[in-house]
Amino acid sequence: MSDAGFDEWLHAFVADDGYYVECANGHGHLPPRRICPDCGSTAFSEEALPESGTVETITTVHVAAPSFESDAPYDTAVVDFGPARVTGIVVDAPTGAVEIGDEVEPDVGASETTGDDVLVLRPV
Repeated sequence: MSDAGFDEWLHAFVADDGYYVECANGHGHLPPRRICPDCGSTAFSEEALPESGTVETITTVHVAAPSFESDAPYDTAVVDFGPARVTGIVVDAPTGAVEIGDEVEPDVGASETTGDDVLVLRPV
């Protein structure tokens, strides 16, 4: 997927139009992709992403990759939105405050290190 396609998907959250892609066989994926890793289908439709999801796992990053070193420490979480899962950076909460089972909403924020837009997760 090109950066343009990823950026389009990411910025849909700003307009409250967050979506996931679903293949012809019903497998949901985030971020969007060209080939379904579950069945190999190349036919996808865009489906509305639920407004919030449930944290499935979360970890605090103390030693980050160079592109996120100024952001550390930060929490990163895998969130279940029902038909699809996504990984993002938890914001608007102290490090360690969000737990498995908590509800979060996807949004767009900026990396403190690079200023690039990233997917962030805000506690509900």
